[in-house]
Amino acid sequence: MQDEYRTVAHAGVHETEVNRSRFLCALAPAATEQEAQDFIASVRKEHADATHNCFAYVIGADAAIQRASDDGEPGGTAGVPMLQMLLRRDMRYAVAVVTRYYGGVKLGAGGLIRAYGGAVGEALDALGTITRRRFRLATVTVDHQRAGKLQNDLRSTGREVRDVRYAEAVTIEIGLPDTDVPAFESWLADVTAGTAGFELGGEAYGDA
Repeated sequence: MQDEYRTVAHAGVHETEVNRSRFLCALAPAATEQEAQDFIASVRKEHADATHNCFAYVIGADAAIQRASDDGEPGGTAGVPMLQMLLRRDMRYAVAVVTRYYGGVKLGAGGLIRAYGGAVGEALDALGTITRRRFRLATVTVDHQRAGKLQNDLRSTGREVRDVRYAEAVTIEIGLPDTDVPAFESWLADVTAGTAGFELGGEAYGDA
């Protein structure tokens, strides 16, 4: 698994104009290929009167799924430069749709490549990106007397408390970088006088 990746901070649209043609780049995070395709379909429906609705998306922290479409523009002049811009910016789990309203001036192959790739780059700059890092899920089990102080200690040391469940004991789910696990186990034993249980779980990604 990748240690980290970047994705779109939130869905949004950024517009640019090149030689009287309007280029509207709609960006969104997409957890799955189906989410990306649903987003593309919604943009196409909204801009059904546009000259072209070209798209590119990258799914998977390792960029395992990559798709692009020129939607009627000359081959390789729209979807591919859009995809290349996403990859150049290390974007993952992200989808881009560039809607073009033709303004009467032909741009040529080079102009189209610059316009479509540039629309994605400008939209990423305008809408912002976030970095997500890989971490291990871990479960801490502690008695009720120590639970409140332990939660405060976890938060004050910058640990991410993801969930807290109360039963006979209190179960606290946290996220830890792999490299922090040994030091965390020692710290936990110190602050709970060795009374807390600790169990490592699977891996996930969270905001850096």
